[in-house]
Amino acid sequence: MKHLIRLFFLFAALTVISCKTQSKIIVNTKIVRDTIYVSDINPKYQVITEASLPKYVISKKNFPSAAYNNRIKFLVFHYTVADYPRSVKILAKNGVVSSHYLITDQPNDTIDILVSEDKRAWHAGISSWNGTENLNDTSVGIEIVNKGYTYVGDSMVFEPFFDYQIEKAAVLSKNIIDRYEIEPVNVVGHSDIAPFRKQDPGPMFPWEELYTKYNIGAWYDVVDKQCFLDEYIPDIYPYNSALEFQKALQKYGYKISLTDIWDKETWLIIRAFQWHFRPEKADGIADAETWAILQALNKKYRSKTPF
Repeated sequence: MKHLIRLFFLFAALTVISCKTQSKIIVNTKIVRDTIYVSDINPKYQVITEASLPKYVISKKNFPSAAYNNRIKFLVFHYTVADYPRSVKILAKNGVVSSHYLITDQPNDTIDILVSEDKRAWHAGISSWNGTENLNDTSVGIEIVNKGYTYVGDSMVFEPFFDYQIEKAAVLSKNIIDRYEIEPVNVVGHSDIAPFRKQDPGPMFPWEELYTKYNIGAWYDVVDKQCFLDEYIPDIYPYNSALEFQKALQKYGYKISLTDIWDKETWLIIRAFQWHFRPEKADGIADAETWAILQALNKKYRSKTPF
């Protein structure tokens, strides 16, 4: 009897939540003689959106179907190119662009949510990654307050991020990645998915730290990189044919025309790749080490069998 009473209060609480949010929580139960036990609450299907009909009951006896996947496939990092007040105005007030989350430049315990994860934030724009276009439809966007870069002569000088911003970004993104089962290669920067027009989050964003410290995103294995590097003479340009480099970039995920020419498009994509994986040399030049890193990444993440 005590079990029945406890179960009544549990379901009453869940019903209150459902009435307020029009969401349901999936509760698995089992019956032993005359007692009902809650066996588990499945976190994968904890909250669902469903119709609410006055005349009919929405039955969940066949929920969930085996044929489904997550809408969210990508996580995209940005910087705001503005201070916090202006970032809020741009992302939350103007109605032109947005993101799901905004990480401030203040050392506090706050992260702003601007758009619900089940809605499309307007953060990616014209974009492509690994054959998927318009990533607003399939991604969560995280903006970090940062002023971006300034020109000093002909050089772009990027502003560093604060350690507490990176810690916030890591904790938040790990939560998102785990919930949506986002693949490492699909944790990207805006410049990866729109390299012709975007520079964020830039070479100061610590991709390697996120990978090594928090297991977030993709990174190459040093041993593999060295094996590929040993096959070539370092710092020779062009180290190889433009077509082979373009094919390798395309294989990893970048949208690129296979022109077999060292054209501006290829230069911009190589620079974006270097911002992500070789920030100490982000000049867009396809040298042997950049090629070795790209090959190591494709071996690790884009090959069904080892090279």
